[in-house]
Amino acid sequence: MSSFRSILLVAVAVLSPMLAVPARAEPVSFDAKDGVKIYGDFREAEGKPRGTILLFHMAGSNRNEYAPLAPVLNKAGFATLAIDQRSGGDLWGHVNETAAKARGSADYADALPDLEAAIAYGNAKHSGSLAVWGSSYSSALVFIVAARHPEVKALLAFSPAEYIQGYSIEKAAASLSIPVFITSAPDSSEVSSGEALARAVPGHRAVQYTPAIGVHGSSTLRTDEDPRGAAENWKHVMVFLDTALPRR
Repeated sequence: MSSFRSILLVAVAVLSPMLAVPARAEPVSFDAKDGVKIYGDFREAEGKPRGTILLFHMAGSNRNEYAPLAPVLNKAGFATLAIDQRSGGDLWGHVNETAAKARGSADYADALPDLEAAIAYGNAKHSGSLAVWGSSYSSALVFIVAARHPEVKALLAFSPAEYIQGYSIEKAAASLSIPVFITSAPDSSEVSSGEALARAVPGHRAVQYTPAIGVHGSSTLRTDEDPRGAAENWKHVMVFLDTALPRR
């Protein structure tokens, strides 16, 4: 599929009122290495599958951050797995099951085993290339896990920065050999943080997109959070995916 045709299809899909009703999601659960049970929603790809995208949320959030976004990716041929991380909360009118049942507070870095468990689940249960997608604090975590896991073939980071105490996200970025997409709100501090990480990725494999209209994290693609910018921002995401994980 050409990039131009992909852009047109995504624009139509994003603006369609049908996407107000999420595609059917299969609730799943699996254990992290430390025994914490991780809860998520898995959605099958529509048409010929081209890979699986693992979707990780921002602070105070949960898998419902992706309820209106996953169906767009499904229509583009990707299966999706969105999880509740133990560092999160009850935004979007949804209880974060992982956080609620794990009990106690959790720092951002404490969610690393959750992301690694999702990678193991995606790799074992679903065929095709794996991509990791992070929002705000998890957009930093995805650099760490991608550096550890060669089965990850692409990375998308929405508003990344050095959020994680005890880790250098720039150092993790410098070890990657996969395509990387970085975007943010059109805010000077977010843009400069993204620039530093894009420069760190070797071989000019990183694409940095600064939207004219956008908001923090993956919400930049939600029409309820970014009604004037979401459709344009989706175009750039899909062009990246068509390049990094093309249809076969």
